[in-house]
Amino acid sequence: MEKKLFFDRRFWPMFWTQFLGAFNDNVFKNALVILITFKSYKLLGLGTEQMVALCGGVFILPFFLFSAVAGQICDKYNKDQLVRYIKVWEIVVMLLGSLGFFLENVPLLLITLFLMGLQSTFFGPIKYSILPEIIKKDELVEANALVEMGTFLAILLGTILGGVLISIEQSGKIFVSFAVLLFALKGYLFSRGINRLQPTNPGLNIRFGIVRPTWEVVQIIKQTKGLFLSVLGISWFWFLGASLLSIFPVYVKNVFNGNEHVVTLFLAIFSIGVAIGSMLCEKLSDKKLELGLVPIGTIGMSVFIIDLFFIKALNGPEVGIIEFFSTFNGIRATIDLLGLSIFSGFYIVPLYTFIQMFSKQEVRSRVIAANNVLNAFFMVFSAIFLGILYALNLSFGQIFLILGFLNLIVSLYIYTVIPEFMLRFISFLLTKVMYRFKVHGSENIPSKGGAILICNHVSFVDWLIIAAGIRRPPRYVMWYKFMQVPLVGFLFKDARVIPIAQKKEDPKILEDGMNEIKKGLLAGDLLCIFPEGEITKDGKLGKFRTGIEKILNEVSVPVIPMTLNGLWGSFFSRVNNGKALSCWKTFFTRWFARVELNIYPAWSSKEVSAKKLEDYTNEKLNSNPLNQ
Repeated sequence: MEKKLFFDRRFWPMFWTQFLGAFNDNVFKNALVILITFKSYKLLGLGTEQMVALCGGVFILPFFLFSAVAGQICDKYNKDQLVRYIKVWEIVVMLLGSLGFFLENVPLLLITLFLMGLQSTFFGPIKYSILPEIIKKDELVEANALVEMGTFLAILLGTILGGVLISIEQSGKIFVSFAVLLFALKGYLFSRGINRLQPTNPGLNIRFGIVRPTWEVVQIIKQTKGLFLSVLGISWFWFLGASLLSIFPVYVKNVFNGNEHVVTLFLAIFSIGVAIGSMLCEKLSDKKLELGLVPIGTIGMSVFIIDLFFIKALNGPEVGIIEFFSTFNGIRATIDLLGLSIFSGFYIVPLYTFIQMFSKQEVRSRVIAANNVLNAFFMVFSAIFLGILYALNLSFGQIFLILGFLNLIVSLYIYTVIPEFMLRFISFLLTKVMYRFKVHGSENIPSKGGAILICNHVSFVDWLIIAAGIRRPPRYVMWYKFMQVPLVGFLFKDARVIPIAQKKEDPKILEDGMNEIKKGLLAGDLLCIFPEGEITKDGKLGKFRTGIEKILNEVSVPVIPMTLNGLWGSFFSRVNNGKALSCWKTFFTRWFARVELNIYPAWSSKEVSAKKLEDYTNEKLNSNPLNQ
């Protein structure tokens, strides 16, 4: 956790506001569930177990009914003011809830629970859509990691505190009433520290209702394929999480003969694991959106879920935490649960960051609202799905096996439809696993606007290495025949590679390519060119072709020289008599070798010529120790 953002005045008021909101929700919900369970309250002929299930339904119902309206309101009005109004609302709701606990009036407590869900429905779109407005773009991954960490720790701590307080004999209801009021008040005080913001879409006409506005916000995210599928990916996470968390209490009791303390331990491990995974995700992302972590998260989650299938049930008396840890299966289940939750953090943080970055500011709250609607739907569907599996008399192990393989299938579908996830995954493996990769001069890349990157061409993975080292996703200009290579060509198309050819090869491809280059630069794209036109066969820099000059005659943009160092002699270079991907000795001997991407200050278009760039690049390459 970097103190700079966690203690930054722009961020911490919102962090603690959302943390205390999630914390308070779970104090109240768990206290109510335990009160109903141990007092055996009934309502309208419903038994205790049905009443507990009703609590979950009452809380989530407002997300279906009012998320669309909430998203519109959050886009139209000042988010900082809305947060303060919502926190005042929470205080009033908790006053009603305190009265319900004091009187032990279950209908009143259920009404309070519904109003809490309604409050969360309006707070949810703000929680994520406000982040890009209060912090910088390159801080979003860290902010989301902190928010996810805070959310799961708040759920854990709130659940534990609610159970502890309501269990206090005679005074439990008073302690719960005092606690929820206190934390609601503290949440409001923190909300007053959120910076003043301007509305993102003040002219928006709010459409009230349930079905039609909900359908309209879902249509907003469907307009962008990547955005829609990322929202589906998040919703699948909540489907999986809701399924697992509902299974764990019964699983602990029936498989390990564990008592309620072991159940609490499972919740604690899961919450702490997601928090750890979220922060590790931030560290591995290096302040940029790293979609390559999402497939890693998927694989890790599935492996650990499937491993639960192989854990056999124990016979014997009821066990506590100490006895649970004294068994091999107990330790194995703990490792599985911790691994599952850590990889969940890898999965969820980049997806939330993705929808924040790629949704337009004026509709971002409605995108988050649509995400919340779909999340709620998937969570309800998870309960129905589990009910079907239970009706089929499947064992817990079999259910874990099904969930693990479903996770792989669903994720594989998403990665097939959006190959960018797989591209980033390969880039991540190259730069974090295969090589010791360092980037120098990232500050020389402009945060926006069209620009041209030029780089020496050493290997077939240069473009993937560069993609991993630059926070802005660049487009590449490549020889058109690369687009015809099976699989690789498919990836190139998704990376928006611009095919190019020599005039004697295909003048039409050349003309179309030059037009697309000009169009992209004028639209603000970052364009990467390898001016040598081919991969070096001897490790030396080749002659720069004059295509860069022709481009700059059409559009004036800055040119940023770069050098890749340390890749010559690798498995992906032409070190083996001009052939790449053939010298397996280099694959192993060069494992974890040092590779650098050096980014130099920008040149104005007026001072650029192919010869000057070639001489400058050659000088930089010859002076780098990795190329000696």
